[in-house]
Amino acid sequence: MSQATSVKPAQLPEPPTGELRLTLAVNRWGAHRPVLLLFRTVSRLGDGVFWYTLMAVTALLGGAQGLRAAVHMALTALFVAALYRAMKGVVRRPRPFRRHGDIVARVRPLDEFSFPSGHTLHAVAFTLVVLAYYPFLAWLLVPFALLVAASRVVLGVHYPSDVLAAIALGAAIAAGSLALVPALA
Repeated sequence: MSQATSVKPAQLPEPPTGELRLTLAVNRWGAHRPVLLLFRTVSRLGDGVFWYTLMAVTALLGGAQGLRAAVHMALTALFVAALYRAMKGVVRRPRPFRRHGDIVARVRPLDEFSFPSGHTLHAVAFTLVVLAYYPFLAWLLVPFALLVAASRVVLGVHYPSDVLAAIALGAAIAAGSLALVPALA
């Protein structure tokens, strides 16, 4: 008779002490009301509002190139969403505020696990795809993507390594996407 075995999901080890100290230090910035307001707003926009609006504007006002850019963003978004959800389900890294009592969640996370940062992954992938079509938007998109990435740690829902991994993944996905479907800028 065979016994059913359960597969234990992989889990990243506890972050090194230095990363925990950095997470806590950055999270404390959110105790200042103007900082909290800025990063909560950026986080909310990074939930999709900013990117969906950008897709709609490029599709409606950008002619054939805008429509192509919007479709490219949408297809990239589908891949990114599937990848980061699968990774979170396999890695199952608890969020910093769940593991460390001194780290405060300053927003409600969209899901249970921390690795990788979906907000950051989307922000980087979208930024790089859009910049291939509209490089003049770098002045807006690069700072916004950086603020989205920083918001995840300030708001206590990610470790810096979650964000750094998402930056690398987002850049790789955008590069792969652009290799498959080159922009015609």
